[in-house]
Amino acid sequence: MLSSTELRWFYPGKLPEAVSAWFNAKYSGNDLELPEKRADIYLAIATDCDYMGIKLRQGRLEIKWRKAELGIVSIVPKVEGKLETWDKWTCEDSTATNFQPQSVIDKSHWVTVSKVRQQRKYQVLKQKSVQDVPISANVDQGCNLELTQLSIKGNDWWSIALEAFGASTDNLHLVANQVFQHYDGFSLQAKDSFAYPRWLTTAI
Repeated sequence: MLSSTELRWFYPGKLPEAVSAWFNAKYSGNDLELPEKRADIYLAIATDCDYMGIKLRQGRLEIKWRKAELGIVSIVPKVEGKLETWDKWTCEDSTATNFQPQSVIDKSHWVTVSKVRQQRKYQVLKQKSVQDVPISANVDQGCNLELTQLSIKGNDWWSIALEAFGASTDNLHLVANQVFQHYDGFSLQAKDSFAYPRWLTTAI
């Protein structure tokens, strides 16, 4: 099981150029890898179930459960969102016969979400300073920043997220304060801040 503290926002339409420029700017860090393209398949069975997510991802079954809602936090004047903690369980099959897209792709309640995702990773050091590291780096205390372009049922969306681990609440605040210091893009509002289960009920 993996535990994380998260801030996430979703918006319809194409990714604004100002947001992309902020994410790719040098002051955000040097360790930026190429975008990852993939398709995840989500189970969307209840319009009011915003506390649990189930999906197939690259031959794995992933289940996420919201453990707590921590309220609205304000990072900078243009950025506020709803802070949540989540637990995630992953099931894998070494035979590659289970958890395959073809087993659910044509069934009702399953929906495919195409993603183009960019990520940055930040390590929080003992003196509470923050440094960018490669996304593949194995660190105990830190936070990932991701920018994702989404396509669902022919409609475009985009999302920004912070996902912290370790002393996750403190780590998220430290990293958020740094990465949004130079942010001057689209206003990120609390009303648009939620996780994937809630977004699915809006997008489908």
